[in-house]
Amino acid sequence: MITNKYVYPELKRLDKEVGRYYLDSNKISVPSVTTVLTNTSNKSDSIQQWRNRVGEIEANRITKQSTDIGSMVHEALENYLKNKDWDNFTNDQEGVIASKITKKFIISGLRSLTEVWGLEVGLILDGLYAGTADCTGKINDIPSIIDFKTARRMKKREWIEDYFLQGCAYANAHNVMFGTEINQVVILMVDRDLLFQEFIVKPAEFNVLTNIWKKRLIEFHKRYMNQNEKSS
Repeated sequence: MITNKYVYPELKRLDKEVGRYYLDSNKISVPSVTTVLTNTSNKSDSIQQWRNRVGEIEANRITKQSTDIGSMVHEALENYLKNKDWDNFTNDQEGVIASKITKKFIISGLRSLTEVWGLEVGLILDGLYAGTADCTGKINDIPSIIDFKTARRMKKREWIEDYFLQGCAYANAHNVMFGTEINQVVILMVDRDLLFQEFIVKPAEFNVLTNIWKKRLIEFHKRYMNQNEKSS
């Protein structure tokens, strides 16, 4: 299924106080898309309220478990799409959950995926930002940025705007790098109850979200200009 239609760059990562950065093609450090979104989010207060409510130990446990499950699922899906052995999960609770979620993705979530250009691909917009997209390709034959998400409980569309903004950022970088015209973002999500949902951002909404992303990016660069210095 993978066509290797484009040659994606390897990203060199830098960790700074504000978050993850990468070197662009001019060896300038630029923030990751995730770093931009995290540092311009208005959700930090609600996250801290949740941590206060459940306690730091429980919050850390839940966060680590979710991260571990997500990592296993992403690795398994990447191997599956590369026609490699993918069913190699740990025998603990996290591994069992990850296995079930991956199988649900394969049965229900990947049906609309008609072409894959790359997995875990590096995308850069020189001087501005960079990041790694889960998948580039086509959903129902439409060029798309595709993201695989796991969740403890299925999320409502209005809760995941940052997921859409991330996809728009990747699409715009891809369009500049390769002369493509991607204006669709697709989030494929499976939760712990094995519910599957496909969230699609179509062109009209894509344009609106791209403008929101640009405002968030400008806000970040104004706030953290000293972090975007030239690196050797």
